[in-house]
Amino acid sequence: MNMTSAVSVAFDPLLPWAVLAVLGAVGLVLVLLGLRAGARGTIWRLGSLVVVLAALANPSLIEEQRKPIADVALVVVDDSDSMAIGERRQQVQAARESLKRKLGQQDGLEVREVVLPPSQIQLGSERPGGTRLIDTMRSALIEIPPERLAGVVLLSDGQVHDVPAGVPPELGGAPVHALIAGKKNERDRLIVLEQSPRFGVVGREVMAKFRIEDPAGGTAPVTLSVGGEVVKRIDVPVGRSVELPITVGNPGANVVELEVGPGQSELTLDNNRALFTINGVRDRLRVLLVSGEPYQGERAWRNLLKSDPAVDLVHFTILRTPQKDDFTPVRELSLIVFPMRELFEQKLKEFDLIIFDRYESGNLITRDYFRNISEYVKGGGALLVSVGPVFATQRSLYRTPLGAILPAAPTGDVVEAGFKPRVTEIGQRHPVSANLPQAGAPDKEPEWGRWFRLITSRTERGNAVLSGADEKPLVILDRVGEGRVAQLMSDHLWLWNRGIDGGGPQPELVRRVAHWLMKEPDLEEEALRATAVGGRIEITRRTLAATFPQVTMTSPGGATRTLDLRQTAPGLGLAVVDVDKPGLYRFDDGTLRAVAAVGSPDPLEFSDVRATEAKLKPLVDGTGGGLMWLADQSEPDIRTVRPGRAAGGSDWIGLRRNEGYTVAGINQIPLLPGILIGLAFLMAIASAWWREGR
Repeated sequence: MNMTSAVSVAFDPLLPWAVLAVLGAVGLVLVLLGLRAGARGTIWRLGSLVVVLAALANPSLIEEQRKPIADVALVVVDDSDSMAIGERRQQVQAARESLKRKLGQQDGLEVREVVLPPSQIQLGSERPGGTRLIDTMRSALIEIPPERLAGVVLLSDGQVHDVPAGVPPELGGAPVHALIAGKKNERDRLIVLEQSPRFGVVGREVMAKFRIEDPAGGTAPVTLSVGGEVVKRIDVPVGRSVELPITVGNPGANVVELEVGPGQSELTLDNNRALFTINGVRDRLRVLLVSGEPYQGERAWRNLLKSDPAVDLVHFTILRTPQKDDFTPVRELSLIVFPMRELFEQKLKEFDLIIFDRYESGNLITRDYFRNISEYVKGGGALLVSVGPVFATQRSLYRTPLGAILPAAPTGDVVEAGFKPRVTEIGQRHPVSANLPQAGAPDKEPEWGRWFRLITSRTERGNAVLSGADEKPLVILDRVGEGRVAQLMSDHLWLWNRGIDGGGPQPELVRRVAHWLMKEPDLEEEALRATAVGGRIEITRRTLAATFPQVTMTSPGGATRTLDLRQTAPGLGLAVVDVDKPGLYRFDDGTLRAVAAVGSPDPLEFSDVRATEAKLKPLVDGTGGGLMWLADQSEPDIRTVRPGRAAGGSDWIGLRRNEGYTVAGINQIPLLPGILIGLAFLMAIASAWWREGR
């Protein structure tokens, strides 16, 4: 751009303006007094005063050499995920090329472009969702002085989720224009999630709320899946809120997917699905503890269970069996009547776990009630049996109907010698016993204390995860029907709690056994899990086998991939997969299945993908800009407008001409040189004297 010049008059007073004003006022008063008195030469005295004041004001002629500054036009391009629908990206690309060509022909105009990229998968990120186009614009405006900004052009489908209520101050009065990609009056079916519970009690229902939007109306088929398994299919009316009860199946994450079938008109199927996660928590656990006789370990069991605030414990101790008659009156011995019928028939299924501690058959509980307990376990209940020496006798619980579900049968021998419990080979792979504190390496002796009694047994089913003296089974775990059974072949667990011989991890062992019995997902010995961590998925496989099966991954688009797992610990395999698309990923190893919700498809980005002008129109109107559809006007005209004038029409957009410049040089010429001032002053004084002399 060529340089220009501008001329102006500037003053550089030799005295402050206030002093000059006082001198001028005093001189003017004296002149007026002279005129009133009729003194000759007064006018010439006034002339001399003016000359003196003008000289003191020191005027000069300023000539500036100005270099024009180019205005800046900012083009903001929306390349978010919704722009992939139809021909939107092609329309925007054609408009970008047209703007680049036409704006490049404008003299004194600099063009800057910024692009909002597709959303990135950031699981756990607190960043806002949706298309943040205005935030992108404002970030770019920080680097542009407001006095240079000629205007902003937004290229988008109109689905912008951060339009402010007012005009951003960074614009500085410049116009904003919106060129909308897509088609007018587009039609699309979508699912809108109105209420998604984040937490729920295991085994109970929580309520989700959603609605289907479809211009065609009618009804739409909706499928409910939990953990990748289809739970329910229903038809729901379009446009009406629907409440859907969902049962929380297990503790931890329950991934829920709602999917509506395709409609007659679809822009994308990405908004036909809604994903959310319900974190299952257990309600207070009801535990029934029946102790066969008072002994030191009984209090350890009670204290351990009572220390957990989430456990409601019902504890009974048999103080005297019917076979033992010492002539003590019953009213002096019994605290309450043992409610056998209420416990083992009426309310048996209300308990989450039943524990028999050193109980012997024939005490009080009849065979029918033992049969009820057996059926309770087969139906999904949990049973823990801690045996004492009586288990090796004729009064053993194994000789009751419970024997059908107990994994270990007594051999009739009791070992009374010190030994340290050891984690068995299979126990190294079982989550209940793997990595127990103080267990030590598999080939080394554990660091925990000794026990001194073991009831020998023959393991008929299940897995012995801990062994005692001579590697005989000590802790055996087994699945029976839908339920589970744990058998502890010693009554010396309490020694660890007392710290005898160094103690041991009694609370941790009992906690793991109890949670395994109640089907805690983290303690499943055969489990496949998938966890989303940022833009990748970690797949873990827990197994008691020596090798890991291959896992097939199915991505949201339907593509499959086979994964090999590497062993990270005994019985634990791991694979890590990088992913680049949010959605629900499914994993299958032929036996077990798992799902992972990656990122979560942006609910704002795909909540409504129909191209619209409604969201950007308030901002465009507030700045005096123009709004048009690229389908109707792919190459709008570019015009230059003065500040404050209309900057947009039906087929053109205007850019403000700011006429900014920088000063490249200055020439200063005094208007009143000293010689000229002196001559003028002498002439004025001489004229005044001459007039007085006449």
